[in-house]
Amino acid sequence: MKWLGIAGSLRKASHNRALLVALGENLPAGVELEIFDGLGALPLFDADLPHTPPHPAVGALKEAIAGADGLILATPEYNYSIPGVLKNGLDWATRPVATTPLRRKPVAILGAAAGMSGTMRAQYHLRQILVYTDCRVLGTPEVFVAHSHERFDAEGRLSCEATRIVLGAFATTFADWVRLVEPGTL
Repeated sequence: MKWLGIAGSLRKASHNRALLVALGENLPAGVELEIFDGLGALPLFDADLPHTPPHPAVGALKEAIAGADGLILATPEYNYSIPGVLKNGLDWATRPVATTPLRRKPVAILGAAAGMSGTMRAQYHLRQILVYTDCRVLGTPEVFVAHSHERFDAEGRLSCEATRIVLGAFATTFADWVRLVEPGTL
């Protein structure tokens, strides 16, 4: 099973990208995680720009999503919502609507933030956005990593064993979810 992880932050020391790396270290047998790092190369979404052929960065994003059995979105929380760069990527990935690779894609959401809410509001907004594409979003477990600066070391490695255990349970549940919602089963 192949998953694609997208961190909604462009920051070099992003805790959300580090969270994806830590998730990749806690996967069930037979699952692999690829992290897509191309959000920063996407042009700003403009419906007047041609979709066929797509901008090379847009094509790479859509191809990566289409090639994955499941999608993991790691979102920070900016101003009580998702970052613009993540919304921009999702806007591009949904066009054209009839052929979006997000349609009925199994998706899981997690996030890390320095504050005590651990991206709760951003994840709620992200779930609302994903309704449009009829994504199959995993409901629980929810992973809100609060006080993320205390859970990662100076090199960006997860140092919190409790969070590592939560990630393992999250990965196992998502693997079961991906199997359940394979095309044609839901």
